[in-house]
Amino acid sequence: MDKPNNNKTDATIKAIQHDTDLSSAIAFERSLTFLEACKLYPAAILWSAFVSMGVIMLAFDPQLLGNLYAMPQFRKDFGYLFEGDYIISAPWQTGLSMGNPVGQVVGALIAGYPMERFGRKWTFGTCVVMTACLIFIQFFARSLPVLLVGELLGGLVLGCYAVIAPAYSSEVCPMAIRGVLTSYVNLCFVIGQLLGNSVCAGTSKLGDHWAYSIPFALQWFWCLVILPGLVWVPESPWWLVRKGRLDEAEMVLRRLASEKVDVGKTLAVIVETDRLEQELEMGSTYWDCFRGVNHRRTEISMGVYCTQVLSGIYLINYGTYFFQLAGLDTDEAFNMGIGFLAVGFLGTILSWPLLIRYGRRKIYNTGLLILVILQIIIGILDCIPGRPGGVIWAESSLMLAWNFFYDISIGPVCFVILSEASATRVRSKSIALATAAQGALGCVMTVAIPYMINPDQANMQGKLGFFFGGLAALCLMWSYLRVPETSGRTYEELDILFERKVGARQFEGYVIESEGVD
Repeated sequence: MDKPNNNKTDATIKAIQHDTDLSSAIAFERSLTFLEACKLYPAAILWSAFVSMGVIMLAFDPQLLGNLYAMPQFRKDFGYLFEGDYIISAPWQTGLSMGNPVGQVVGALIAGYPMERFGRKWTFGTCVVMTACLIFIQFFARSLPVLLVGELLGGLVLGCYAVIAPAYSSEVCPMAIRGVLTSYVNLCFVIGQLLGNSVCAGTSKLGDHWAYSIPFALQWFWCLVILPGLVWVPESPWWLVRKGRLDEAEMVLRRLASEKVDVGKTLAVIVETDRLEQELEMGSTYWDCFRGVNHRRTEISMGVYCTQVLSGIYLINYGTYFFQLAGLDTDEAFNMGIGFLAVGFLGTILSWPLLIRYGRRKIYNTGLLILVILQIIIGILDCIPGRPGGVIWAESSLMLAWNFFYDISIGPVCFVILSEASATRVRSKSIALATAAQGALGCVMTVAIPYMINPDQANMQGKLGFFFGGLAALCLMWSYLRVPETSGRTYEELDILFERKVGARQFEGYVIESEGVD
């Protein structure tokens, strides 16, 4: 007769123990400083950075193309004479440059399926192998049509890295270092772009096909670095929990953390967050990204990523060519292109302490406001009659400043927000949709920019500042009203805040009073 009471008592004890584990795990994460988290989770940092290397390849390819248009030997071999100089026609520039953004759209949407079915690790590994094979087409291309095929096929695979890297980083790291490691994705973009500029600057004076063949060949370096390490890459513990493989998830958590961390409690938080999202009827399909509260979360993820394009980031791919058309000679243009990305590298690193101190929303909106102002000033300077030499250097210097503030604000913070704003069950799908939307806008800019800057077309030069400054101003109004502060919140708390429809400007100070979330 006492057995039912004993069962009830045991269930109550287990429930109390479960809630205690959740509360202590959340309290432990909140108590960690950035440096403490780095000491406790060195393996998580290592593997997050390792998977993000795929983004370096993603960024290197379009930057390489943008520099080839400014390379004399490439223009001579693939272009035609125009007013005494060889150029690549705007239609062919558009076609070649479309490979990356088109691939980003299609590849991102495709990546969502294998990431959910086979996991982050094996999807990443397959993409690296395919990239290594497709580089052969680019390396041996000696005509624009063959190079176009290589760019389109390569772009399909490269687009997957933009989805895999932020999703993986956000799922293997604790809250204290989550922002820095997801924003590290932006640093990988800058590294890829910087390497593209530096390599082309070093080979641009060669008088044969090696001027552009060497940069294509160097893409194999990253494949050779990544492939041997794939065997040891741990799978995402969040993905394993969703698949019901709790023992494997616990083993992975032990690999990612030091022995001082109670991974059992961390696992309890992951399981509880997944349970809550199931309770809130958050599915894991693309359609679920637009159902209920996920509609708002997907809008935020897509919006912050699309803002990068609308504010003018695609000009970076044409940086050297832009400086050349602005009036700098070839050497000065390549050097300015390298400096352009070097300040971006510095800006991304400086964004990390700002992320820890000020969160996401303030940095994102303040940085976007500065970008608007700089673009408008560049446009005004370009209206000065005769465009004296001082104006050319002033415009170029302001573009350097623009890239610095981009990479200290909306560049890195974008990847933090899109990772944190999306629900865990649809994270890969939400990031894929945001990447596809950004890529679709990128296709528009890829078509438009060559016609806007080429000397045989609109030849707008610095007046592009008015165009992108105006678009960035519209994005600023949207972000002020819609982008919330996600810093310092567990994924469970973010689920609750979105479910309660808390306004973007109220996120930071909102107090959650709910069982298991203190």
